[in-house]
Amino acid sequence: MRLLIIVAMLAVLGPSGASAQEPVATLADGRSGKIQFESLTPSGHFQLIRKQVTTKTTIFGTLKLPAGTARGPAMIISHGSGGVSDAREFLWADRLVEWGIAAFVVDSFTPRGIKETATDQSQVHTSANVADALHALKLLATHPRIDPQRIGVIGFSKGGQVALYTALEPFRRSVIADDTRFAAHVPLYPYCNEWYVTEHPSGTPVLMLLGGKDDYTPPAPCVSYADWLKGKGVETQVITYADAYHGFEANRGPTFNRDVVTARNCDMVVDIDRFTVKVRTTGADISQDVRGYMRSCTGKGATIGGDSEARRRAPEDVRGFLKQVFKL
Repeated sequence: MRLLIIVAMLAVLGPSGASAQEPVATLADGRSGKIQFESLTPSGHFQLIRKQVTTKTTIFGTLKLPAGTARGPAMIISHGSGGVSDAREFLWADRLVEWGIAAFVVDSFTPRGIKETATDQSQVHTSANVADALHALKLLATHPRIDPQRIGVIGFSKGGQVALYTALEPFRRSVIADDTRFAAHVPLYPYCNEWYVTEHPSGTPVLMLLGGKDDYTPPAPCVSYADWLKGKGVETQVITYADAYHGFEANRGPTFNRDVVTARNCDMVVDIDRFTVKVRTTGADISQDVRGYMRSCTGKGATIGGDSEARRRAPEDVRGFLKQVFKL
């Protein structure tokens, strides 16, 4: 009996005696499926950019590869405040694979013991999601089936912020020391009431998809932020689906959720070169009391749900953009 237990343990640990669930630093072996890797859990964007976090956090993602053996592009998928779901993140992963693009769905919540942050964003700061995406980029760049020059990022809501912020060099350099960078950024209905500005954008193209009736992460600040990106020389496209609400690609219709926390009435500009935070419309410096300002402008309740036109058009618009960027 004891011998059987030892044999079973060796089967789990493998020939080297190391657990199959240990985080990896390279994908040179060409693996796919669930992959654990190390990231960081900063408490804020400034802390991440200043490289003040040294303790590693093990998270995981699920890598899906298209058929064949050829080297090709990939997209990292960053989830929203509801976490990873089959109906959105893995649906998009399957869609990308059908297009011949590898998909890496990164789960920033489950490894940290979090189910959702829609009702309490203080559980984990978005900077952790940003760190996860950048560490995932470093990892994917080592895979023999993936072209390191053609890795993009797509994200939804909170993940849309990740897709935006990773287009800024101070964030990228906080994790990546070499020239590895995302080749494309696709944020869907991101939160843009909090602008992150720098004199050093990465310059890689951005496609932003917005809901015209979104009352959770309203489109107007995103349109203005896109103009700022264009002013910095970033090729930026914005597509707004006029009748769509937040989460417009969902199959269920829009309903009002009174529990979600929204900062739609906030209006900040965060300078990640000078580490200052100001009210965008007035210029008032709130660097020393950001939490106090956030308490004054944060509320609850928003409409979330699908729109048939946006659900049909969004995949077409994303595919057209990626075909152009990745030269498929």
